[in-house]
Amino acid sequence: MTKDLHGRTVVITGASSGIGAAAALRLAERGATVVAVGRSAGRTREIAARLGTEPQIADFARFSEVRALAGRLLDRYPRIDVLANNAGGLVSERRVTTDDHELTFQANHLAPFLLTKLLLPRLRESGARVVTTASVGNRFGKLDLDDLEWTRRRYGGGWIAYSTSKLMNILFTRELARREAGVTAVCFHPRRVAAERGVEQEIRFASGSGLVGVVSRIPLIRRVALGAADGAGPLIALASASEVANGAYHDGLRAGAKVNPQADDAQLATRLWELSEAYVSA
Repeated sequence: MTKDLHGRTVVITGASSGIGAAAALRLAERGATVVAVGRSAGRTREIAARLGTEPQIADFARFSEVRALAGRLLDRYPRIDVLANNAGGLVSERRVTTDDHELTFQANHLAPFLLTKLLLPRLRESGARVVTTASVGNRFGKLDLDDLEWTRRRYGGGWIAYSTSKLMNILFTRELARREAGVTAVCFHPRRVAAERGVEQEIRFASGSGLVGVVSRIPLIRRVALGAADGAGPLIALASASEVANGAYHDGLRAGAKVNPQADDAQLATRLWELSEAYVSA
């Protein structure tokens, strides 16, 4: 890991709480200029004040706010060394955004996809790294390109849609690594995950969905411990490391971890990218 990050600019979405906030503070301690992006104006301002940077407020359920965010970042930061796509969440019932997309699909995949695309010229110039927070939950997802909006399939109290969005995060990472020679892309499961980003917390978000009792008994999930500092560890390491394996998925700090078989489908990754471009440009 690179301990001295002076001169580097790190943009972290979902930085108002949980592992995003913990990672932001730790990276700033190492000298990085850390830009906190969050949906909650109050919490984002609090974190930004501790970081000594301008808070960036954006709701990923609105493409207009993502585009405005990208414009501000390009205007204020001549280089961006790390973009951490960390924002996201789980909702227990299917909802539709003002952009007419299913909320989990938009907030967890389309919005970070759009932000990354809009920042790509600056990321290329900076030789940047894109670090995306995925989840071990990707292994329970099922990507159907004919029903990305969850209009026909069972929503599963939000858990199935969430897991599928985390699978999309891995496919996005691998396709970005393939397409962009000047940008490095990695993704990770936080392993020991924290408040508002952990699987245990995600289960709590879904309380009343009927999945809580079932999911909490899955051994893979039960092994996940709580603790924001621990959950932030992989994000800090991947943002700080002098070198990382391009396109890799990490379970904690372990690269090459088991993933959903669909995550290894290069044609699926390409098709998802093309569909996502059409969705965000519509």
